[in-house]
Amino acid sequence: MKKTLLATALGTAAAAALGGIATRSGRPWFQKLDKPSWQPPPAAFPLVWNPLYALIAYGGARALDRAGDERAALGRTLAANLALNAAWPALFFGVRSPRLALAEIVALNTANVLLVRKAMRADRTAGLLLVPYATWTAFATALNAEIVRKNPE
Repeated sequence: MKKTLLATALGTAAAAALGGIATRSGRPWFQKLDKPSWQPPPAAFPLVWNPLYALIAYGGARALDRAGDERAALGRTLAANLALNAAWPALFFGVRSPRLALAEIVALNTANVLLVRKAMRADRTAGLLLVPYATWTAFATALNAEIVRKNPE
């Protein structure tokens, strides 16, 4: 499991780093957007995302190590998911397009469902470890949709 965990930790760290870079570059623009009252404070995001990335890395590694013949397919699903994860901040903050980011996060939600299902088939605990990530992304989708509604382009 050590090698697999190292690989999934590096993948999630790369997604997190790319997302963090895009987010920092978009802060002044973001501050000007009309946001819903239920928008979490900025300090909440690292408090949520850091444990989620740890769960993705551990849950992903656990599922991969128990996937048997489905390991390669699960690995591709996890890699695609992390690519979509990293793309959202680039679209929202980097391109400054909440609408485009909304379309992308819908695709990420679909990828999350697929990832959780495949992980669950490999190992129930691994699948359950990924549920908080899928849940948070669903919340982020609602938040993204509300920002689009409140800020027509």
